[in-house]
Amino acid sequence: MTGFLIRLVISAMGLWIAARVVPGVEIRGEATLLLAALLLGIVNAVVRPVVVLLTLPVTLLTLGLFLWVVNAAMFGLVAALIDGFHVAGFGSALLGSLLVSVTSWFASSWVAPSGRVEVIQVHGRTH
Repeated sequence: MTGFLIRLVISAMGLWIAARVVPGVEIRGEATLLLAALLLGIVNAVVRPVVVLLTLPVTLLTLGLFLWVVNAAMFGLVAALIDGFHVAGFGSALLGSLLVSVTSWFASSWVAPSGRVEVIQVHGRTH
């Protein structure tokens, strides 16, 4: 449960950054932010795999670049489902989803699957 909550906060952080940095992405209120993060996680876990499978030929032809379009579509879908979360257009959705992905990837690299923060220690040998 702790891992889920940490990842929810990480996604919310990415959405908050996207709303501050990307023109055309607007999120009104903390409750909307948390709901958007939760729904984005659900959409990415349930809807995105189906869309990726259905668009596999296009993804292969574009050498994987079409996955950016899929991510933007999931971002836009969440915005369409939640009042208080607005995305102005495809460009805003593309940049917003990219920023959320990078933020989530970076922050999640510090969190173990169990939800604990990982500290990597490197012990050097002295000569």
